[in-house]
Amino acid sequence: MKLSNIELAIEVAEHGAELVSLVCGGREYMWNADPVFWNRHAPILFPAVGKPFNKEVRIGGKVRPMGQHGFARDCEFKEIGPGLMRMIDDGSHAESYPYKYILEAEYRLDGRKVIITWTAKNVGEEDMYAQIGAHPGFMLPDYKPADELHGYIRYYDKEGRAVSPVEISELDGGNRVPHAAPVQFPAEMPVKSDTFNRDALIFEDGQVTKAVLCDKEGKPVLSVDCPQAQAYGIWAPKKEGCPFVCLEPWCGICDAKDYTGDISGRTYVHRIAPGDKYTFTYIITIE
Repeated sequence: MKLSNIELAIEVAEHGAELVSLVCGGREYMWNADPVFWNRHAPILFPAVGKPFNKEVRIGGKVRPMGQHGFARDCEFKEIGPGLMRMIDDGSHAESYPYKYILEAEYRLDGRKVIITWTAKNVGEEDMYAQIGAHPGFMLPDYKPADELHGYIRYYDKEGRAVSPVEISELDGGNRVPHAAPVQFPAEMPVKSDTFNRDALIFEDGQVTKAVLCDKEGKPVLSVDCPQAQAYGIWAPKKEGCPFVCLEPWCGICDAKDYTGDISGRTYVHRIAPGDKYTFTYIITIE
């Protein structure tokens, strides 16, 4: 699927309803999915954000396999209208996720903004529990492997105020463990080659709802804004010469280490009643 206006041109793949290209002024902003570093562009995270402990969830008293970030990113969607794709539950993931659902992905352009909306609909007869989040990767501006500094990331809350977020957990094998002492990050954080040596940075409790990627001089390049975000992840793989970074707003989060409770008790999980839906929207703006 391709959409364009006078400012932007985007392309969305049917596989995973994934945004694979975002061009403005002849410049490509999306990461190219080079498998040497990371073989995705901007996957949808559903029905899990991050890694369930032991890659398992418990639904209806049964332990079920659930991979990191769920499975929607590897499902096929069908275009059903301009900018709109749909994936209907066909039972192929029932062992992991026994609910009946429809997942829709809508892409709209407004000037230099890409407005992305994912909607999970419960078409079954029982309450459904789900997390949902975004994982877009962007090329670092004017990336040179030998440089010490690759740019900056600025952080804002839902009121538009610059914030110096505090990380209260770190990742251990993909799950959260408490920091011995909370770590505060600057409102304008330098991106360096060692920034992600400990894996992703995760800011919980809605501290951050917007992140702005800036170049080495501090000039804004793009932003990823999601006022409803309950957590926000910043990540790049720990690989020498990695030329991209992911700005990830989430309505969900990976499990705390050793969590073995029901899916309904997962942090930032959402209950969707029969016939109801949960809508997640985030906006990419080329500055």
